[in-house]
Amino acid sequence: MSGTRCYMIVIGEITDRPAFLSGYAAAVPALVEQFGGRYLLKAAGGQFLENGWCERPSALVSEWPDREAAMRFWNSPEYAEAKKLREGVGRFQVLLIDAPPIGD
Repeated sequence: MSGTRCYMIVIGEITDRPAFLSGYAAAVPALVEQFGGRYLLKAAGGQFLENGWCERPSALVSEWPDREAAMRFWNSPEYAEAKKLREGVGRFQVLLIDAPPIGD
């Protein structure tokens, strides 16, 4: 499909926001950019309307040129190091999905 992008959607329950913000959230944006991604949404304090698994979820959506770029980021040694900063600060679900940008 022409124009297809890959989207990484993260839903998280952050239990130690100061540690998350000063560690993981400070380190990862430069890596996302380095590997060709860009953020479309970063927000805290959501509300599940159905099948929720935490009280105040945070959400992040990043867009990637293709699945290969997203996987290069995800499997990179740089991200493996940064991901360690996320340990013990919450629970996260990560979904990778291909789709055309809305409006295309």
